[in-house]
Amino acid sequence: MAAQQPKFLTDPYLEWAARENIPIVEGFGVNLLAVETQPWARMGARGAFVHCVGRGDFLNVYVCEIPGGGHTEPQRHLFEEVIYVLDGRGSTVVESPDGHRHHFEWGTGSLIAIPLNTRYQHFNGQGQKPARFASTTNLPMMLNAFHNEPFIFENPWAFQERIGDERYFRGEGEFIPMRPGRHMWETNFVPDLRTFKLHEWKERGAGGSNMMFVLADGTMHAHVSEMPVGTYKKAHRHTADFHIFPVTGEGYSLFWYEGDRDFDRFDWQHGAVYAPADRQFHQHFNKSPQPSRYLAVAYGGLRYPFTADKRATFMGMDVSVKEGGRQIEYEDEDPRIREIFEAELRKTGAESRMPPVPVRA
Repeated sequence: MAAQQPKFLTDPYLEWAARENIPIVEGFGVNLLAVETQPWARMGARGAFVHCVGRGDFLNVYVCEIPGGGHTEPQRHLFEEVIYVLDGRGSTVVESPDGHRHHFEWGTGSLIAIPLNTRYQHFNGQGQKPARFASTTNLPMMLNAFHNEPFIFENPWAFQERIGDERYFRGEGEFIPMRPGRHMWETNFVPDLRTFKLHEWKERGAGGSNMMFVLADGTMHAHVSEMPVGTYKKAHRHTADFHIFPVTGEGYSLFWYEGDRDFDRFDWQHGAVYAPADRQFHQHFNKSPQPSRYLAVAYGGLRYPFTADKRATFMGMDVSVKEGGRQIEYEDEDPRIREIFEAELRKTGAESRMPPVPVRA
């Protein structure tokens, strides 16, 4: 018998993903509506993994496409996931540890959080058209920590406290007032992120607004931000793992590291996902004739930051880098940034609503 090769620099998650026999798409940014899917035995639907360059050590994204009139196989697993519905409509059933079944209907723009290690199943409510969603999960962290698949997928432990109030499955929730940029909405399901009420956050710039979510009392983070017409947000940076899903409008984002002479750029609209890399400054611009919203999903949130750096991110995301924070103020940004934005607006005939750049002292 040939000697078994020693394990060396192994990645249990990537090894597992390869054995699932569905496409693995890699890139800085990806159009999820165009990702090729293949039959996925585990899900009983079609799927593909999407590994963004800036996904970090903890997270992955998978795309699931349910054929018209179809459904997924029942699932249960010891990892968290946050689901964003890209296209279509359907329903989900979540079974509590006590056997109670929670049923809710979703559509394009819905946000869904599956309580940890509960049994669930998705159904396509359209007879002819497929439904497609993207799920951001912390499976890489869990598999790489325990490197034991039965522990992750066959664990009987019940987290009754994660189920939450029954109304959380009806699209209702609880508003938890904190301060601008830190207000939270606790729920398990948001019917439509495109119309969900947001709150103004002046410190992030140009009349923008947002809402932070606490989903199924989990450690996965999600927030939605909106940029008004003719505006852009202030640049900031953080560690890897924030996955950004445009929800409404269209625009672009610029990326650079401190000291870089040039910018990288990614143009986006609904259906895309991208993830800034570790400590990479990035800045989002709305070039469309309507407000632009995006969903950001990461690991570690306002309730459970998980890491010291994520705690520092949430404390410093609207504080100038000159004061020890993570943000570049408008008066300190590269003048080319405003020039690029105004040139983009001239192409579309839109009018800039950005305040004048303050004169540097």
